[in-house]
Amino acid sequence: MEADVVRSEMVLPPVMPFKRVQMGDKYQKGQSRGRYWKHLKQLLQAENFISLPLDEPNYLNIESPPSMYPSKKYCDITGFEAPYVDPRTKLRYADPEVFKRVRNLPNEHVQRYLALRNAAVIIR
Repeated sequence: MEADVVRSEMVLPPVMPFKRVQMGDKYQKGQSRGRYWKHLKQLLQAENFISLPLDEPNYLNIESPPSMYPSKKYCDITGFEAPYVDPRTKLRYADPEVFKRVRNLPNEHVQRYLALRNAAVIIR
């Protein structure tokens, strides 16, 4: 059976429809894809927003309501998501190693971190 398969000559088509076309085959060297980024100014000019009704949304009057989800809390030291808050200093922290650092910070540094977050808390 194998000998028949080896001896038979199968002619395969040069492009198989189920295979992805390589980018080198699709676009010749030096030929662009025809896609490019437009800046907001170009979008506004192309859209001709002046002729549109005022109640129809466009790039100039996009407004969104406040989010339904609670805002994410980030660690004051590392910037990662912070599931924990130090009860003494009110600083947010991401993991136990950062908690050790938070506890060793002097009060003036703690106040500065809280001021960055606009959380004015006076530590006693």
